[in-house]
Amino acid sequence: MLLKISSKEVLVVENIPKSYKEGFMSAWNLDRREFLKVLTAAVATMGFPASFVDKVEAAVATKKKPTVIWLNFMECTGCTETLLRASHPPLGRFLLEIVNLEYHETIMAGAGAQAEEALNRAVKNYKGEYILVVEGAVSTKDGGIYCQIGGKPAIQILKDVSKDAKLIIAYGTCACFGGVQAAYPNPTGAVGRGEVIGKDKLINIPGCPPNPYNILSTVLYILTFGRLPEMDELKRPTFAYGRRIHDHCERRAHFDEGRFAESFGDERHRKGYCLYKLGCKGPVTYANCSVLKFCDVGAWPIGAGHPCMGCTEPGFWDTMTPFYEHLPKVTIPVGEGIITDAERIGTMAITGAGAVIALHAGAGVIKSGLKKKKGEPQIMSSSDEKSEKEEG
Repeated sequence: MLLKISSKEVLVVENIPKSYKEGFMSAWNLDRREFLKVLTAAVATMGFPASFVDKVEAAVATKKKPTVIWLNFMECTGCTETLLRASHPPLGRFLLEIVNLEYHETIMAGAGAQAEEALNRAVKNYKGEYILVVEGAVSTKDGGIYCQIGGKPAIQILKDVSKDAKLIIAYGTCACFGGVQAAYPNPTGAVGRGEVIGKDKLINIPGCPPNPYNILSTVLYILTFGRLPEMDELKRPTFAYGRRIHDHCERRAHFDEGRFAESFGDERHRKGYCLYKLGCKGPVTYANCSVLKFCDVGAWPIGAGHPCMGCTEPGFWDTMTPFYEHLPKVTIPVGEGIITDAERIGTMAITGAGAVIALHAGAGVIKSGLKKKKGEPQIMSSSDEKSEKEEG
């Protein structure tokens, strides 16, 4: 036996066969360093210490590969592309090794009738055992005729295939919440997968695109612990979507000190100051982009000087627009520092979102109880700021 599960569900690794490691790395052209980099990053994404790398590796080595059926609907394929183009280390190849991918239109060789036969065969042969991954929104208007594959509406394909799935992962904001297709006036009646088949057996991995480590870590978590990760009310894994962009943003210190870029390309923008006034939605967006970045080189929008657009949140094309204007009624610091002796939670309702989101301006919450000392900066809301400029 290669691993044991204690009564407390803590994995105890006894041995991982050398033949497995060598075979895995040889088959996918991975050296030992790349292999461990993938596992280490995935373990860190899940919020576990480095000591869990061996435990996750043991689970991958000994558990039966889960079968995956991957459907593509109304989307740009950017979610799959982001996964496949992560090459250092090669996440796409790694994921293909730990799952049995039976159907994926973007990367499969078959087409037409051959592809349809492969899908039907996979659903039949792995009934009740497969994981269904959905990428893209589905059309509901006029019987779903605005998105069809092989002459069959996507909404019907989704219902048919999801019926016998063991687990369903919506990958990308389009699949989770409808994405750009569902933006007003939404002429095709596009919706996320949950609005068609319900939220049972559901995990949402939103983002436009999502970080590929989030789906990889979700799969590894299930393989390692045999259960779903903790999720929030939107069915997102809390290890990836439990904190705001703002909480770990590299420009957070500038926000706390009231240093903001006023326009793209100005001196403050070039110095890397906070992008809130340029429309950054980081204070109301839950994701791990600020600590788990993209493109093999640690790239992400705010690091490149572009504000967060809130793409992991429901309806962001409507609720977060105009993208280059900051959200109203958000309390922000002004001046060169804030001194406090108490804390309070500020709240704000995003128009159209129907949700109240806690905001903060320092150490996790908006600071209050300011000591009114001489020369000490005050706190000003964005609406007060606008009024002051108009009066001036």
